[in-house]
Amino acid sequence: MEILRIGSTGSNVKLIQSLLNRIGYPAGAVDGIFGTQTQRAVMAFQRDNGLVADGIVGPNTWIYFERFLEGYDTYIIQPGDTFYKIAQKYYTTVNAIVTANPNVDPINLQVGQEIIVPYGIDVVFTNIDYTYEIMERDIRGLQVRYPFLEVGTIGQSLLGKELYYIRIGRGPVEVSYNGAHHGLEWITTPLLMKFIENFSKAYSSGRSIRGYDIRDIWNRSSIYIVPMVNPDGVDIVLNGPQPSNPYYNDYARWNNTGLPLNLVWKANARGVDLNRNYPASWEEAKAQEIEFGVTGPAPTRYGGPSPLSEPETQAMTEFTRGHNFKLVIAYHTQGEVIFWLYQGMTPPGAREYGEVFARSTGYQLADVPYEAAYAGYKDWFIEEFYRPGYTFEVGLGVNPLPISQFDRIYNDNEEVMLLAPII
Repeated sequence: MEILRIGSTGSNVKLIQSLLNRIGYPAGAVDGIFGTQTQRAVMAFQRDNGLVADGIVGPNTWIYFERFLEGYDTYIIQPGDTFYKIAQKYYTTVNAIVTANPNVDPINLQVGQEIIVPYGIDVVFTNIDYTYEIMERDIRGLQVRYPFLEVGTIGQSLLGKELYYIRIGRGPVEVSYNGAHHGLEWITTPLLMKFIENFSKAYSSGRSIRGYDIRDIWNRSSIYIVPMVNPDGVDIVLNGPQPSNPYYNDYARWNNTGLPLNLVWKANARGVDLNRNYPASWEEAKAQEIEFGVTGPAPTRYGGPSPLSEPETQAMTEFTRGHNFKLVIAYHTQGEVIFWLYQGMTPPGAREYGEVFARSTGYQLADVPYEAAYAGYKDWFIEEFYRPGYTFEVGLGVNPLPISQFDRIYNDNEEVMLLAPII
């Protein structure tokens, strides 16, 4: 991990600032700038955990932070232990411990037995830049806390990052949601990850969400979520291209906008707009590039040399074909609109479901604008399966949307993600 000290900046600084604030060590604003207040918080944490209190986040301090970031600790049963006593020690709940240890009998604990103890804090952070690395750590943490989750990969990105999927539910009705086809629109990833966490927490404790019976949804449906379709693009936006990236020296030439990459980059690592790379009127999308002044790899609107030329879109189509999805939702930003049409096709239920979603979110059910009318994921899904497919443009403003919009975006969309499999 990156060593952090006074003067460090970036996503990892925001991560530790948010963590320290959450666990009782005031680090100040989550601004990504390692200043004196963050240093004091690190030193206090180090003292309390028997570390050298130098205010530098080096390898030893990262080991301790990682436990909190993944959201759990391993614990060895001692004489006289009960789940209740352990829960009090860790400021967590008995139910959380029971859920994380499905094969452990709480009435018959064995001295020396190792168990998982989730901390009494959520895993998914919603006030920081949400990088691929953070998502991957959160997936591990959720899988340990909630071993009933199914986690897998549908393939790899161009630069070799895993394209994860998470399945919640075991019922016969299948639906799918995805986020971050566009690097600039990374806020859609924590939207989906937070839904997974909230759903799992409610399922494990038998609670409802917004009046919906979560265990009933679990038993009736299977929700497959691909939270980050374009991890390479997300990391270009949030961390900048790294020298190890084989296209590192090409970005300055490909980006003719006059703006920095973190304000314009939607594409994957080699400048292909993934949501213009699907084989649904790809030729028409290609013809538009001339109008847009796109002649090759670019921050946006370059559909690649051929349909499905990219490993990310290949993985998405193969994954989709391997299931029987009743409907799909692709999350994008921004505009608070729901696009549901493709070439005038109206699959059975598409308008009716869309109207329900519009009422739930407060978004407008809208026709697709000309510049986004072709070669997208939902276009391909509608064309290939003749079933409802939707693009949700969440939030308002100029991309990339600030993380300060997260709470509103989540509040607008949580009910839809509960409704879609049972509508």
